[in-house]
Amino acid sequence: MASTPNSVTLYTDGACSMNPGPGGYGAVILYGDGRREELSAGYKMTTNNRMEIMGAIAALSHLQEPSQVLLYTDSRYMVDAMSKGWAKKWKANGWQRNAKEKAKNPDLWETMLTLCEKHQVTFQWVKAHAGNKENERCDRLAVAAYQNNPNLVDEGFGKF
Repeated sequence: MASTPNSVTLYTDGACSMNPGPGGYGAVILYGDGRREELSAGYKMTTNNRMEIMGAIAALSHLQEPSQVLLYTDSRYMVDAMSKGWAKKWKANGWQRNAKEKAKNPDLWETMLTLCEKHQVTFQWVKAHAGNKENERCDRLAVAAYQNNPNLVDEGFGKF
Protein backbone atom coordinates (compact mmCIF):
# COMPACT_ATOMS: atom_id res chain seq x y z
CA MET A 1 0.00 0.00 0.00
CA ALA A 2 1.41 3.38 -1.00
CA SER A 3 1.97 5.86 1.78
CA THR A 4 -0.33 8.86 1.80
CA PRO A 5 1.24 12.30 1.72
CA ASN A 6 1.31 14.48 4.80
CA SER A 7 -1.27 17.25 4.92
CA VAL A 8 0.21 20.73 5.30
CA THR A 9 -1.25 24.23 5.03
CA LEU A 10 1.09 27.05 4.07
CA TYR A 11 0.56 30.78 4.18
CA THR A 12 3.18 32.90 2.43
CA ASP A 13 3.73 36.56 1.72
CA GLY A 14 6.39 38.83 0.30
CA ALA A 15 7.07 42.50 0.88
CA CYS A 16 9.40 45.04 -0.62
CA SER A 17 10.24 48.63 0.21
CA MET A 18 10.40 50.85 -2.89
CA ASN A 19 10.05 47.85 -5.27
CA PRO A 20 12.79 47.25 -6.16
CA GLY A 21 14.47 47.71 -2.85
CA PRO A 22 15.00 45.85 0.40
CA GLY A 23 12.54 42.99 0.67
CA GLY A 24 11.52 40.03 2.73
CA TYR A 25 9.23 37.05 2.88
CA GLY A 26 7.26 35.42 5.64
CA ALA A 27 5.73 31.97 5.80
CA VAL A 28 3.58 30.07 8.27
CA ILE A 29 3.59 26.28 8.09
CA LEU A 30 0.66 24.46 9.71
CA TYR A 31 1.17 20.70 9.89
CA GLY A 32 -1.72 18.27 10.03
CA ASP A 33 -0.60 17.09 13.47
CA GLY A 34 -0.99 20.60 14.93
CA ARG A 35 2.64 21.72 14.76
CA ARG A 36 3.36 25.24 13.55
CA GLU A 37 6.52 26.84 12.17
CA GLU A 38 7.32 30.32 10.92
CA LEU A 39 9.99 31.29 8.40
CA SER A 40 11.26 34.66 7.23
CA ALA A 41 14.28 36.23 5.57
CA GLY A 42 15.33 39.71 4.48
CA TYR A 43 17.17 40.67 1.29
CA LYS A 44 19.21 43.76 0.44
CA MET A 45 17.75 44.33 -3.04
CA THR A 46 14.86 42.52 -4.72
CA THR A 47 11.27 42.95 -5.92
CA ASN A 48 7.92 42.24 -4.33
CA ASN A 49 7.09 39.48 -6.83
CA ARG A 50 10.41 37.75 -6.17
CA MET A 51 9.72 37.83 -2.43
CA GLU A 52 6.23 36.40 -2.94
CA ILE A 53 7.68 33.46 -4.88
CA MET A 54 10.67 33.02 -2.57
CA GLY A 55 8.37 32.79 0.45
CA ALA A 56 6.53 29.89 -1.15
CA ILE A 57 9.80 28.25 -2.22
CA ALA A 58 11.21 28.55 1.31
CA ALA A 59 8.10 27.00 2.86
CA LEU A 60 7.90 24.15 0.34
CA SER A 61 11.65 23.49 0.64
CA HIS A 62 11.31 23.30 4.41
CA LEU A 63 8.98 20.29 4.20
CA GLN A 64 10.96 17.12 4.89
CA GLU A 65 8.64 14.65 3.16
CA PRO A 66 6.44 14.77 0.07
CA SER A 67 3.24 16.40 1.23
CA GLN A 68 -0.25 17.34 0.16
CA VAL A 69 -0.08 21.13 0.43
CA LEU A 70 -2.69 23.86 0.44
CA LEU A 71 -0.75 27.08 -0.14
CA TYR A 72 -2.46 30.41 0.57
CA THR A 73 -0.97 33.57 -0.90
CA ASP A 74 -2.16 37.07 -1.71
CA SER A 75 -0.11 37.01 -4.93
CA ARG A 76 -2.39 36.54 -7.94
CA TYR A 77 0.79 36.44 -10.03
CA MET A 78 1.92 33.27 -8.26
CA VAL A 79 -1.52 31.65 -8.10
CA ASP A 80 -2.18 32.27 -11.79
CA ALA A 81 1.32 31.27 -12.94
CA MET A 82 1.02 27.93 -11.17
CA SER A 83 -2.71 27.14 -11.32
CA LYS A 84 -3.23 28.22 -14.92
CA GLY A 85 -0.06 26.53 -16.13
CA TRP A 86 1.69 29.73 -17.17
CA ALA A 87 5.01 28.79 -15.53
CA LYS A 88 5.06 25.41 -17.30
CA LYS A 89 4.27 27.12 -20.60
CA TRP A 90 7.00 29.73 -20.08
CA LYS A 91 9.51 26.96 -19.37
CA ALA A 92 8.43 24.96 -22.45
CA ASN A 93 8.89 28.14 -24.53
CA GLY A 94 12.44 28.75 -23.29
CA TRP A 95 11.25 31.18 -20.61
CA GLN A 96 9.41 33.37 -23.09
CA ARG A 97 5.93 34.72 -22.28
CA ASN A 98 5.36 35.34 -25.96
CA ALA A 99 7.44 35.98 -29.09
CA LYS A 100 8.57 39.40 -27.84
CA GLU A 101 8.59 39.18 -24.06
CA LYS A 102 10.76 37.12 -21.72
CA ALA A 103 9.20 35.57 -18.62
CA LYS A 104 10.32 37.27 -15.42
CA ASN A 105 11.89 35.34 -12.55
CA PRO A 106 12.67 32.12 -14.47
CA ASP A 107 15.16 31.04 -11.79
CA LEU A 108 12.40 31.04 -9.18
CA TRP A 109 9.74 29.47 -11.41
CA GLU A 110 12.16 26.65 -12.24
CA THR A 111 12.59 25.93 -8.52
CA MET A 112 8.85 26.21 -7.88
CA LEU A 113 8.04 23.76 -10.66
CA THR A 114 10.56 21.27 -9.24
CA LEU A 115 9.06 21.57 -5.75
CA CYS A 116 5.58 21.02 -7.18
CA GLU A 117 6.82 17.72 -8.61
CA LYS A 118 7.77 16.63 -5.08
CA HIS A 119 4.65 17.95 -3.35
CA GLN A 120 0.99 17.96 -4.38
CA VAL A 121 0.35 21.70 -4.18
CA THR A 122 -2.95 23.53 -4.51
CA PHE A 123 -2.55 27.31 -4.76
CA GLN A 124 -5.29 29.43 -3.22
CA TRP A 125 -5.53 33.21 -3.43
CA VAL A 126 -6.44 35.15 -0.29
CA LYS A 127 -7.14 38.88 -0.22
CA ALA A 128 -4.31 40.88 1.38
CA HIS A 129 -4.92 42.97 4.48
CA ALA A 130 -8.45 41.62 4.85
CA GLY A 131 -8.19 40.16 8.34
CA ASN A 132 -6.95 36.65 7.52
CA LYS A 133 -4.93 35.90 10.66
CA GLU A 134 -2.20 33.81 9.05
CA ASN A 135 -1.83 36.03 5.97
CA GLU A 136 -1.50 39.04 8.26
CA ARG A 137 1.16 37.19 10.28
CA CYS A 138 3.12 36.44 7.10
CA ASP A 139 2.97 40.10 6.13
CA ARG A 140 4.34 41.14 9.53
CA LEU A 141 7.13 38.56 9.23
CA ALA A 142 8.03 39.74 5.72
CA VAL A 143 8.10 43.43 6.65
CA ALA A 144 10.12 42.78 9.82
CA ALA A 145 12.60 40.69 7.82
CA TYR A 146 13.46 43.52 5.44
CA GLN A 147 13.30 46.25 8.08
CA ASN A 148 15.44 44.47 10.67
CA ASN A 149 17.78 42.15 8.84
CA PRO A 150 18.02 42.59 5.06
CA ASN A 151 21.41 40.88 4.83
CA LEU A 152 20.82 38.24 2.17
CA VAL A 153 21.61 38.72 -1.50
CA ASP A 154 18.93 37.78 -4.04
CA GLU A 155 21.28 36.17 -6.57
CA GLY A 156 18.67 36.26 -9.34
CA PHE A 157 17.66 39.90 -8.94
CA GLY A 158 18.46 41.90 -12.05
CA LYS A 159 19.81 38.91 -14.01
CA PHE A 160 16.67 38.02 -15.91
